[in-house]
Amino acid sequence: MASPFVLVTGGAKNIGAGICKRLSEDGFTVISADIADPEHDYLKDFFRLDFANPMHTRKVLSEITKKYSITNLVNNVGVVAPSSIENTSIEEFNQVININSLSALVASQVIVPEMKAQKYGRIVSIASRVVLGKELRTAYSASKGAILAMTRTWALELAEHGITVNCIGPGPISTSAFWYNNPPNQQRTKSIINNVPAKRLGLVTDVAHAVSFFMDKRSSFITGQMLYVCGGLTVGLAKT
Repeated sequence: MASPFVLVTGGAKNIGAGICKRLSEDGFTVISADIADPEHDYLKDFFRLDFANPMHTRKVLSEITKKYSITNLVNNVGVVAPSSIENTSIEEFNQVININSLSALVASQVIVPEMKAQKYGRIVSIASRVVLGKELRTAYSASKGAILAMTRTWALELAEHGITVNCIGPGPISTSAFWYNNPPNQQRTKSIINNVPAKRLGLVTDVAHAVSFFMDKRSSFITGQMLYVCGGLTVGLAKT
């Protein structure tokens, strides 16, 4: 039996790379699209794509679906752009929404027809624990809140077609993106780490394991859910 295809957006590095590795180990044939060169070799195919451009996103993703019969999708691509409410520009806000939220809509729209035809599909999107609130994250929290809301909506629309839709809310995960946005010498960063009940940052493998769970065919009765992968940080602690 042929390995099922999965598309992972933003799969070049960090969490995306971890997801590609895990799904490859799970028996999926992994396709990815990203603006950066992949830092791993767990891919069947790779497509260069700037997700900040919605028209280009739809064009490239449509080309992918013409080449591969994809019934599994991981909406992972994302940027943060930390900024206070006063300093968040319209341009910055729109860019974050395009990359983090609109790309998930476009990718799902492109791939859902094949899922419906096969009467089977898995959509897993990477949201964030910031949907519960975090300073300096106006654009990012808005974009990830949209992911959660769309997940719940799509789950209702697609369940009868054998398609599950879920999302994951990572807490602080040790990636180059985390350290870029949270310099290790800042007190705010130290507070984040110290307030994780598990007393460590998460690993990309922690998030990849959650994706694997939702992607499993045996997870067919789980849809519309947000799974926090946060070391307990979201249990009564949304501020730090």
